[in-house]
Amino acid sequence: MSGVPVVIGYALRECLRRRVFVVVLVLTVGFLALYALGAHMLFEEIEDFQGPTSIDDQVLRGSTLVGLAMFCTLFLGAVLAAFLTLSAVRGDAENGLLQPLVVRPIGRDALLAGRFAAAALVCAGYVLAVYAAAVVIVGVAGEWWPDRVLSPGLGLAAGVVVIAALSLLGSIFLGATANGIAVFMVFGAGLAAGLLGQIGDALSVETLENVSKAAAWVLPFEALYQAGLEGLTADVSGATGIIVRLGPFGGAQAGGALLWPWVLVYLGLVAWAARTAFARRDL
Repeated sequence: MSGVPVVIGYALRECLRRRVFVVVLVLTVGFLALYALGAHMLFEEIEDFQGPTSIDDQVLRGSTLVGLAMFCTLFLGAVLAAFLTLSAVRGDAENGLLQPLVVRPIGRDALLAGRFAAAALVCAGYVLAVYAAAVVIVGVAGEWWPDRVLSPGLGLAAGVVVIAALSLLGSIFLGATANGIAVFMVFGAGLAAGLLGQIGDALSVETLENVSKAAAWVLPFEALYQAGLEGLTADVSGATGIIVRLGPFGGAQAGGALLWPWVLVYLGLVAWAARTAFARRDL
């Protein structure tokens, strides 16, 4: 596996050559600028808003803003993960770029490990930076900070790593366009599962709740996202806690003690499936 650092360097240089990082940086700066403006308007311009006396207005505003930032950050991270991996195998093979690498001196295992490591490092670092910026913006604008700052960020980072792994697996079977479509459909399915669970919880429909929970474990980036939302207001109780845990684009749900071990097992299963499929693929 000595070729892994070589593949990581190759993947990063490829992104620089294609100006992926420049585009992501420009779009992210634009998003954070609009986000800061929105946070300022919400906390300063409508500070005279008075909700029900049982609702902590500051918590409601702050948690909603950070929860929205978490959703946007997960989406942006998923886009980045997909574009870093969607043509990693079949796309490069069709372009004649892969064959010289997998014969010698790199090998197939090192190629997969290197492409995954590069995507995971870039995407995890990206979402952690954007999440931290969003938390600071809300903290400065409204003097509100999440009850758990670290765990939601780590959950987002792990979520995009899972998406990157699934995208890399898909690249073995699908061309770049088809794989990109598949990744975003999987991402949308995870979000839809979260919304179904929210609807089921509100209407007391046990079937919807069970379907949502099962889907969140089949697609653990959704479970990580829900657990992150729950961590934002883990210490909030009463009517405020009930409202804020509805969450944007999926309700907040505690992940439990098995979530992180399952994520590690899930990544191991995806890695095994990718390695097996790539070993059998005729390039």
